[in-house]
Amino acid sequence: MADFASTSPPAPLPASREQLASVLDARLTEIWAELFQVPRERWDHELIGWFLRAAYGQGYCDALREPPGGSLTRELGFESS
Repeated sequence: MADFASTSPPAPLPASREQLASVLDARLTEIWAELFQVPRERWDHELIGWFLRAAYGQGYCDALREPPGGSLTRELGFESS
């Protein structure tokens, strides 16, 4: 079983992945803010699952509103399928 409570820092991301993370975090500020209002001791798999669903839904809506499809991935240097 994986140790999800590990305190070791994640491996550094390549620059393009860091840029992607920055862009996505900026788009998800409301979801992050709501999550961090919940006391950490109340975090469980169900709560985290709901926040992941909300983030996925937000990303899906953002993608639908993106003028030319795939422009974000192209701008950040990722291939778009």
